[in-house]
Amino acid sequence: MIHKFRQNGVNIVIDVNSGAIHVVDDVVYDLADNWKEIPKNALQLKFPQYDMEQIEEAVEELSILEKEGMLYTEDDYEQILPMLDKYDTVVKALCLHVAHDCNLKCQYCFAEEGEYHGKRELMSAEVGKKALDFLIEHSGSRKNLEVDFFGGEPLMNFDVVKEIVAYGRKLEKEHNKLFRFTITTNGILLDDQKQQFINENMHNLVLSLDGRKEINDRMRPRAGGQGSYDVIVPKFQKAAESRNQTNYYIRGTFTKYNLDFCKDVLHMADLGFQQISVEPVVADQSMPYAITEKELPQIYEEYEKLAKEVYERNQKGNGFHFFHFNIDLSGGPCVMKRLVGCGSGTEYLAVTPSGELYPCHQFVGIPEFKMGTVYEGIVNQEQRKTFSKCNVYAKEECKKCWAKFYCSGGCAANAYQENRDILKPYEIGCKMQRKRIECAIMIKAKELLS
Repeated sequence: MIHKFRQNGVNIVIDVNSGAIHVVDDVVYDLADNWKEIPKNALQLKFPQYDMEQIEEAVEELSILEKEGMLYTEDDYEQILPMLDKYDTVVKALCLHVAHDCNLKCQYCFAEEGEYHGKRELMSAEVGKKALDFLIEHSGSRKNLEVDFFGGEPLMNFDVVKEIVAYGRKLEKEHNKLFRFTITTNGILLDDQKQQFINENMHNLVLSLDGRKEINDRMRPRAGGQGSYDVIVPKFQKAAESRNQTNYYIRGTFTKYNLDFCKDVLHMADLGFQQISVEPVVADQSMPYAITEKELPQIYEEYEKLAKEVYERNQKGNGFHFFHFNIDLSGGPCVMKRLVGCGSGTEYLAVTPSGELYPCHQFVGIPEFKMGTVYEGIVNQEQRKTFSKCNVYAKEECKKCWAKFYCSGGCAANAYQENRDILKPYEIGCKMQRKRIECAIMIKAKELLS
């Protein structure tokens, strides 16, 4: 299987199974689909803009790439699938919902202002410590463990966050483990004291901002209806600088209300942020801000516009990293990661304030997805088995998709929200993801050519 596209002045051909990426001229690009099935003289009739010498050279080039295993390769990954059943997964990461409460009223929030289909509550230090015990117990020989402090708004329960971190440092020494903590915040309660603790103890920091003031304040108002932009932006700028513009990122969401989201990304870059992520909202199609099929052409154009801007700014030395355009073409994830993705429900779990376990933060509060508790462990083994089988070959749409080894089958929670089936991908999300991957590859190709 191959995939080809043109963008920003370059022709790109991807060999899906090997991962080889080729920047080619127009002749090779046009012939790549069917040069083997059509005789050379017929190819010239089909492509009269090229003479026979050009066609012969292109055919030779394509033939060499095929012989060298860099084009038209077979899919060998499916043979690995029987190994997945024997693959003894360990728990590598937990998302601790330290606060099912929030001081913002974001319109698109899947957590319902932090309530997650339940009630407002805060995690106790006891539950948090028990969660770390659970992680240690189920992590096998793995040394590096991830713990995310999430909400709602985790700064509403910051004393407990600090107590959990202190307990984690104690466990590290006792069990030869290393916790990498992350915290996500809307910034309302962020101050110098909290920032200092975060800088000293958190491997990563996620700061929530949607972009321009009018865009952010429309979707992310405070409980009283006031905007949040003016309060949080100076704090976020200070936070980013205090971390030397590394190990953090600004995370935003775009909706139907700001399909010109390239302006929001560039606005945040112009504010001085160098690590930026802006993602499309995932919402019921009946919601006025939801992204539907008819918005996709504009979104594609916006991604291409943004990719061009990212490349040009990087070339000028005033660039920034856009999370969805980050791609490693030389290494990348291992085979297992390419097949199964984030590991929700197996390697990654979410913990509620009361200690309940769910496959990830987006499944919290949905009864059928409760997997157990930090006290009794995972009791819903059938649910875990279901998630363990969530790989690109278990999804019919993924099998024939050129991007399957880049996205690893997409988000199970988004699939469930849209289709009530974790094995049926969210189609609109897939289409946007494919465009983002193309943009990321284009940037890398242009950089190699420059």
